[in-house]
Amino acid sequence: MTSKNHWETVYGNRSDPETSWFQEHATQSLQLIHTVQPPLSASIIDIGGGTSPLVHDLIEAGYTNLSLLDLSGKALTRAQSKLKDRDPGITWWEGDITEAALPPDGYDLWHDRAVFHFLTHPSDRRQYTDAASKAIKPGGHLIVATFADDGPTECSGLPTCRYSPAALEAEFADTFECLQCQKENHRTPNGVEQPFVYCLFRRKG
Repeated sequence: MTSKNHWETVYGNRSDPETSWFQEHATQSLQLIHTVQPPLSASIIDIGGGTSPLVHDLIEAGYTNLSLLDLSGKALTRAQSKLKDRDPGITWWEGDITEAALPPDGYDLWHDRAVFHFLTHPSDRRQYTDAASKAIKPGGHLIVATFADDGPTECSGLPTCRYSPAALEAEFADTFECLQCQKENHRTPNGVEQPFVYCLFRRKG
């Protein structure tokens, strides 16, 4: 089964509250976004956003230039249905972030909660960091959240990589300056705690 087929199956068989990553609101992500105070016209992309509440929360905050990329078409269809008449003109991308042809210097802010930790091969991580380096404007910001070094070794049946703040910073050090890292204990709908690390970066140059 390909990764795309895997995630199509996950979203086809589970409602949002049945997924381990479910959140009512993307509180930690929003706090980091507000830290850099992007203007409401800022171009923001959510990588692997699926049915995450982040886009909804950003619309509520007044942001209008939003993009969402996910490998699963079923996740994107569900997200579009949930937004209904509240979609301010979101750009929807269906594809693999290691292969997607995103616009060069197209984004002021790139957000990823729980995609990067599924990239267990160094070549995939390099493709990801290269994609971010090309797509984020100089001086733009990158937020990446992964399982912490004491977090789970797999999620939804797939292996994951775990990161300390220093290890996550090192993955992006060639092109990005780390501004801060935070820990979060995410509680799944089943009551299991999953330690996450969030890092906020700024693109050099």
